[in-house]
Amino acid sequence: MTLTYQYGRALVWMDDLVEEVDPHGYDLCDRHGERLTVPTGWRLEDRRNRFRVIVPNRLAG
Repeated sequence: MTLTYQYGRALVWMDDLVEEVDPHGYDLCDRHGERLTVPTGWRLEDRRNRFRVIVPNRLAG
């Protein structure tokens, strides 16, 4: 997952892993992302897609 934030609004976003580079973005493993807490007075918005469809790129056979 990717964590981004906006300091002036005291806001943190959790998104699915993104490819774009953002100076305020940090990639986290699932373990650390699930344990994340934000400072008092900050708001956390979890925008991750919880239901991912996995499509194999090749069919067996």
